[in-house]
Amino acid sequence: MNTNPRKILVVDDDPEIARLVGALLAREGWTVETVQDGRELDDALHRARPDLIVLDLMLPGEDGLSICRRLRAEATIPILMLTAKSDETDCVVGLEIGADDYLAKPFSPRVLVARIRALLRRAEVRPSRPVSRRYAFDRFVVDLDARLVTDDTGEHVALTSAEFDLLACFVLHPRRVLSRDQILDWTHGRSADPFDRTVDITVSRLRKKFETLDPDNRLIGTIRNGGYLLTAPVRMVP
Repeated sequence: MNTNPRKILVVDDDPEIARLVGALLAREGWTVETVQDGRELDDALHRARPDLIVLDLMLPGEDGLSICRRLRAEATIPILMLTAKSDETDCVVGLEIGADDYLAKPFSPRVLVARIRALLRRAEVRPSRPVSRRYAFDRFVVDLDARLVTDDTGEHVALTSAEFDLLACFVLHPRRVLSRDQILDWTHGRSADPFDRTVDITVSRLRKKFETLDPDNRLIGTIRNGGYLLTAPVRMVP
């Protein structure tokens, strides 16, 4: 029996969907709380920090995109967005402002559970190991165990869970072109959907952050019909 179950916060104003999703996740052994809007979400966050948020985009009052932007500005809690198939533009915007993944309605219960498990694994801070898992490139250091990125002044570089996992792929495969399918498989543990733009949007977000910090270097290159690569040499550091 899991003595320390993960807590999932479901934000959806449709009572039936919230009930079904809550029951599904509870059967998986997670602690689930459901709320209907941004106000109830804030109240829940004040009571206890969840391990993951399932966030519907179409909400009364403050919509899901606004909530996602606000949450990402102050926390790194993984966010899985739920949206209608016709809301592709909103999905793209949501990913750009910091959501970690999205799922279109109607969705398979097994797919929802698999996506949540993948996000929870990615967000987990693993204990330190005897062998160093710290890597340096350009003027940055990545600590894979602590899930931290710092620059040469020691300042923390704020990355979302999805951005950090993408960066981890790059530093573990330096100067190698990584296809979208490979990145999706390594970061999400699933095969690529030909219409899934998660990787492209996360690459764009990560690239912008590094270009803001180091405008003289283009650290993430795009290879036409190939994929992406980290252009800087990578070395292991103690």
